[in-house]
Amino acid sequence: MKARIVIPVIAATLLAACASQPRPLQGTFTEITPQQAAASESTGATVRWGGRIVEVEPQSNRTCFQMISTRLSQYGRPYWATDDVGGRFIACKTGFYDPALFEKNREVTFTGRIDGYESRRIGEYDYRFPRVEADVIYLWPVRERVDVVTRPAPWPWWGWW
Repeated sequence: MKARIVIPVIAATLLAACASQPRPLQGTFTEITPQQAAASESTGATVRWGGRIVEVEPQSNRTCFQMISTRLSQYGRPYWATDDVGGRFIACKTGFYDPALFEKNREVTFTGRIDGYESRRIGEYDYRFPRVEADVIYLWPVRERVDVVTRPAPWPWWGWW
């Protein structure tokens, strides 16, 4: 009788452990959006932010990513179910990250520390970007769109019941 209860509980626990965030994205982070960080002074806060790439800027010793932010799923992947975005941010990391791979609209999640702010223009608008010194850059695979078409059986009287 006890085995009937214990075995399903262990199986459920093991399955839940398999469905988690990638190891580099795990940790404890400040719950603040880039929009909230731009409106206040949050320098030094450790964050995990993600979204889609707007622009990649390779520099002499680092690469900076201009991002449009969105909330993250339970796995740490940017979640694009609505137009509810969390503002924009800039994430920089030492080294060269190829703009051909990190192309516009790819989904990326960053972990790091807010190390300052930059004011840039978006069209005619002056925008205050929080700047993250990234520890981790996690480029997500491209989502494949799959259309599933289901059709009923051609004749309900075919087959044996």
